[in-house]
Amino acid sequence: MSNLTRITEFILFGLSSRPEDQKPLFALFTVIYLVTLIGNLLIILAIQSDPQLQSPMYFFLRVLSLADMCYTTVIVPKMMVNFLSEKKTISYAECLTQMYFFLVFGNVDSYLLSVMAIDRYVAICDPLHYVTVMSHRLCGLLLTFSIIFSYLHSLLHVLLVNQLTFCASNVIHHFFCDVNPVLKLSCSSTFVNEVVAKTEGMASVMAPFICIIVSYLRILLTVLKIPSATGKRKAFSTCSSHLTVVTLFYGSISYVYFQPLSSYTVKDRIATINYTVLTSMLNPFIYSLRNKDMKQGLEKLINKIRYQKDRLSSAWSIKIHGP
Repeated sequence: MSNLTRITEFILFGLSSRPEDQKPLFALFTVIYLVTLIGNLLIILAIQSDPQLQSPMYFFLRVLSLADMCYTTVIVPKMMVNFLSEKKTISYAECLTQMYFFLVFGNVDSYLLSVMAIDRYVAICDPLHYVTVMSHRLCGLLLTFSIIFSYLHSLLHVLLVNQLTFCASNVIHHFFCDVNPVLKLSCSSTFVNEVVAKTEGMASVMAPFICIIVSYLRILLTVLKIPSATGKRKAFSTCSSHLTVVTLFYGSISYVYFQPLSSYTVKDRIATINYTVLTSMLNPFIYSLRNKDMKQGLEKLINKIRYQKDRLSSAWSIKIHGP
């Protein structure tokens, strides 16, 4: 061990090592990244500009859209650079930084989804007290807890990874610095890392998931008591978008992380794309296409943009040609 040198950089294997795949993958993920940024930005601007979308549910949706933009930005730009680069390296410090913020925004997403489930539970099961229960103070506290806990959780895992020794291969068989592929490269014991991942890590993922399950069980019991079929459909429609996102997010996370470290394969890289890239891209479509208020908010925003564009065009025309 005394003759070992500390690795200063890693090589990201990526999604494919075939040269002919690199440019098509670059084009694909460029489109996905732009759609993700534009879609989530439109959601944020629509909620910000529409007075009818100032409820706690849309407050958390706005924060979720911002977190999704950051989540994707942590991963995709580096992927795109590597698609066009022969030397697909990432420095040790940059790798740990990417891992840290990936864990931060992934956990923020997870906790925001659980908070949104609580919001739907209060709205459906206790509508008369919704305004007083989901107050600005409680929303602020829930958001603050989600962010602080996510930062501390991520810091713990990154500090543990930083204690490991990497002395053999420096090729990460993944498209970014995820925890499991990096742990597989360590030539020192990863026992503590795996114990923490299976205890604290699993608890941090399962706690919001259990909160979501309990909230929706209570919602289901309440909705089943509604006498009219129209009332039931209306209640379920307010939850359908959120349930779709939860299924996409937690389904792929469960597949990737709830298995032994030794069995981490190429299928896990593909599954990781679902919750790191595709879910963030699909969220704006899911929430806008299945939500009437959100549709109306986006229509108002687009009309405002068109109006401002027409005003600028008219002003520019007058400036050039005269009145």
